Amino acid sequence: MLAAARALMLERGSEDFTLIDVEKLGKVSIGSIYLRFNSKDNLVRAVITEALAQIQAAEDVLLKQVMAKATSLEEFIPAYTDGFAEILKGNAPILRLSMQRAEDDPVIKESGRAAAQHSITQFTEAITSFSGEIAGQVDMKVFAAYQIIYAVLARGLNLSPNGGAEQHYQWDMLKRELGKMVLAYLCTDN
Repeated sequence: MLAAARALMLERGSEDFTLIDVEKLGKVSIGSIYLRFNSKDNLVRAVITEALAQIQAAEDVLLKQVMAKATSLEEFIPAYTDGFAEILKGNAPILRLSMQRAEDDPVIKESGRAAAQHSITQFTEAITSFSGEIAGQVDMKVFAAYQIIYAVLARGLNLSPNGGAEQHYQWDMLKRELGKMVLAYLCTDN
């Protein structure tokens, strides 16, 4: 049910599907969908909640891998930025749908808020291992660094719920330059 609904959401770029569509694609009965989810809204919420949990798990794996290899802030930032960018890119369509839905759905808004907080917390815990290399107010700079990374990538992937201007750039160059910029910010005392 969840896989069929997610596939329909991604294929259509919206929630413009019926439970009959889910029934056909997922080879499940409408009765079983209603029994498990009670409504299409709850099914959509479950799809988005599951997707956010998968993104969180991917971020956790990324941070473990990066921390296993990085011996300095100079190694951590580019590796994290690259990996986080790829996680967002791979999930951009479902993230767009999640953000659209969050505008009017407090359940999804809270799920998104919790996922964002998880991401910030994991990043903060990892990067503070290199706090001795961060110039100035560490807490403020770490928070700002995460915000910069997320904002640039989200803009580049057009994750805004209202759409936005299509970005024309080289993705690999954006990731590389973003990593350099954030590293310079963290290492400069201003």
